[in-house]
This record gives sequence, structure tokens and C-alpha cells, in this order.
Amino acid sequence: MEPSNMQAFTWIKGWARELMDIMLLFIALGVLVQIIFGSNNVGFFSGVTANLTNFIMQLGNGGFVGLIALLVIVAVFSKKSSPT
Repeated sequence: MEPSNMQAFTWIKGWARELMDIMLLFIALGVLVQIIFGSNNVGFFSGVTANLTNFIMQLGNGGFVGLIALLVIVAVFSKKSSPT
């Protein structure tokens, strides 16, 4: 690949990682808001804990495939960004 293409991919990967970090912050904030105020009183964040619980239950019910999916998810979120 040309250097300009590599720079574009690096920029896109960095942007996607930052977006993922922001989404994780919103998930954490939603869980915290639901714990403090209850799930019926938080319009925008309603259903966050229910969705997380359903997702975890689906992974658990998936058996070996669920375990592989969990490992892939952990690998994606724990991958360190390369220094540029």
C-alpha cells in the first residue's frame, strides 16, 4: 500500500477506537444512572442494564460458541493501539 493509504487506515482505526471508548463511557454512565435513579426514571438510558443482561445471558447460553464470542470481544477491547 502507499503511505497515504496507510495513514488513512491509521486515522480511521484511531477514530473508531475513540468512538468505541465514548460508547463504553455511555454504557457505564447508563448503568450508573439506572442504579441510582431506577430504570423507569431515566428516559435516554432506559433499558441499558436489561440489554447488557440479555447479552450476557445469550453468551452464557451459547456454550462453546458463546465462549469463543466472549474471547473475541475481550480481544477487541483489550487490544492496545499501536504507537504512531
